[in-house]
Amino acid sequence: MEDMLFYDRMQFAFTITFHYLFPQLTMGLSLIVVYFKGKYLYSEIEKYNDAAKFWMKIFALNFAMGVVTGIPMEFQFGTNWAKFSELTGGIIGQTLAMEGMFSFFLESSFLGLFIFGEKLLGHKLHFVTGFLVFLGSWASGYLIIATHSWMQHPVGYEILENGRFVLNNFSALFSNPWLLPSYFHNQLASVITASFVVAAIGAFYILNNKHSEFGKLFVKTGVGFGLVSSILVAFPTGDLVAKNVVKHQPVTFAAMEGIFETEEGGSEIVLIGQPNMLEQKLDNKIAVPNILSFLTYQDWNAEIKGLNEFDKSTHPTNIPGLYYAYHIMVGLGTIFIGLMLLAAVQLFRKKLYTTKWILWALMFMLPFPYIANTTGWYTAELGRQPWLVYNLLRTADGASPTVSAGNTLFTLLGFIGLYLLLGLLFLMLAGKIINKGPQLNNTH
Repeated sequence: MEDMLFYDRMQFAFTITFHYLFPQLTMGLSLIVVYFKGKYLYSEIEKYNDAAKFWMKIFALNFAMGVVTGIPMEFQFGTNWAKFSELTGGIIGQTLAMEGMFSFFLESSFLGLFIFGEKLLGHKLHFVTGFLVFLGSWASGYLIIATHSWMQHPVGYEILENGRFVLNNFSALFSNPWLLPSYFHNQLASVITASFVVAAIGAFYILNNKHSEFGKLFVKTGVGFGLVSSILVAFPTGDLVAKNVVKHQPVTFAAMEGIFETEEGGSEIVLIGQPNMLEQKLDNKIAVPNILSFLTYQDWNAEIKGLNEFDKSTHPTNIPGLYYAYHIMVGLGTIFIGLMLLAAVQLFRKKLYTTKWILWALMFMLPFPYIANTTGWYTAELGRQPWLVYNLLRTADGASPTVSAGNTLFTLLGFIGLYLLLGLLFLMLAGKIINKGPQLNNTH
């Protein structure tokens, strides 16, 4: 049973991690495409329209990959997690069906119109189609995170005698206190990914001395969006998410921060340290006294409960994984703010396009928002374990009892091979679009 559960979790972790590489760019990029198209309508400067169309090609490629990798992931609710689906389908089925029926169709329909319908629609309606693509992609994120928030902090439900969860308050799903902070934190994180991708491609063009005018536009846009989103993802959204964890999942918070023993007179914030599970402590730690208490409760001496205060059966099942995921996310977020701030200062001084080391840094930072987003999701998911529905349904009770470990491992290896090929195909196609660069409109 333990082997079966391990492979079920590994398969879902692999497929969802690979899948989310694509929506995290499309959600942020849809906002930047709308910005470029709006700038064109306002200024009638052709390069903004060319930029919008160029980035919508990258969007469309990501969208297609997101669809291809998302469908097998959803099938796993019926194959590997049939018991979970049976027990909670009456609730999570609502939000997941709405995501498929409304958001996905809105996004996909108007994406086609944006790509192929510019001449037919005229620029104002073309902008509207771009805005509706943005609306669809952000609504999709909202409904997925409404599902996730219910699993983290279940509301508006009752449990029948047969163990099934049913919804007794539909509006509670969308007024869940967990939802809005998580949603805005996630969406701003996707804007960070898009900003770094836009800035990185711009830096690549400037350093290669090709498409330089677009390179400057992309770097300027990426830095502007990147600075604002990097700050907002930390405060207030990240702060509000952390406060939710403290309030509703205190044992998770203790594990994230590596607090094994309750500290009197205020908790320190750990910058570096390695969890030692045998001795229940952090090795080689570098910490700043009392800061965590202040950040959490605005009180330098507030007590934060350690893992020793909670029953071991409620501890997250992978404390080192959770601790490292959280600290990688926070560490990278801090680096993003620092780099974007430096770039913004140089932009203000009109020296950014000639400051080569910042351009190189922007280019080489391209993979790191993907890592930060992934570790952010790992923090949320590892933090909820050993529960599928927090405090109500254990992960071990949600797996399909009839699917063997061998079957799951076989399909997992198949997914790894197939997704490797898909990933290479995606990189080749994206590389071709980027190498070709934005196409200038010759009618003006």
